[in-house]
Amino acid sequence: MDDTRAPRWLLEAAAQLRAAEQSSLPAAPLAQSCPGLTLEQAYRVQTAAISSRLAGGARLVGHKIGLTSAAMQGQMRVSEPDSGVLLEDMALPSGGDLPAAGLLAPRIEAEIGLRLGRDLRGDDTDDQTARAAVAEVFLALEVIDTRYGNWAITLEDSVADNASAARFTTGEPIPFHPDMDLGPVFVTVRVDDQPTCAGYGRDVLGDPINALLWLTHRLHGLGTGLRAGDLVLPGSVHASIPLRPGTLVEASSPQLPAVLLRAT
Repeated sequence: MDDTRAPRWLLEAAAQLRAAEQSSLPAAPLAQSCPGLTLEQAYRVQTAAISSRLAGGARLVGHKIGLTSAAMQGQMRVSEPDSGVLLEDMALPSGGDLPAAGLLAPRIEAEIGLRLGRDLRGDDTDDQTARAAVAEVFLALEVIDTRYGNWAITLEDSVADNASAARFTTGEPIPFHPDMDLGPVFVTVRVDDQPTCAGYGRDVLGDPINALLWLTHRLHGLGTGLRAGDLVLPGSVHASIPLRPGTLVEASSPQLPAVLLRAT
């Protein structure tokens, strides 16, 4: 890709993805229409798209990390995580309804979410610093979607598309203490009251805190960081599952309050 054309191309690519989201008409995968698309350029497309939404009145409430478990990397045929942002209009109440209309190919995944109590930034951030910055932990359900209409996409496609972020809901939080071990936290997902999949916190890069560290270092490379109050979804503990209208999805754990979402 010719970097001299990047500014105009970035705006056009971001606009195409936003138009696909608003119209429910899929966009062409960027990796196909723009051979040679790099990961850094894909993050620049994401930034352009989110900047446009923020300028239009959207509010950033946090960040999501995707592809942090072996199950998700295997499902998507990639070998590294990606990240996107969470906007206020993506949030749904636990136990509430998710209108499936307008989503192109929704899937759902359970995560062990975090809320920060203090700012976190810098490429020298270590495990101790990251743990001290976390105020709360909770279960979350994230709905991912692809504005390309199907999941035959590359990592670069996903990154440009805000890491496939669509909707999310969070369960009741509990206080997080720096010595808490989230690795053994076991999460079970039930669809219409039938056990469907499960996973441990350690399935997410060994520990959800490791995902938080990865994100902190990634954002530093983009010239930004995390802020007190930010929600962070560290990634699914299992392979994502299709979300069909009329289904009730519940994630539960012995250690954390349950979270529910119904697709309508």
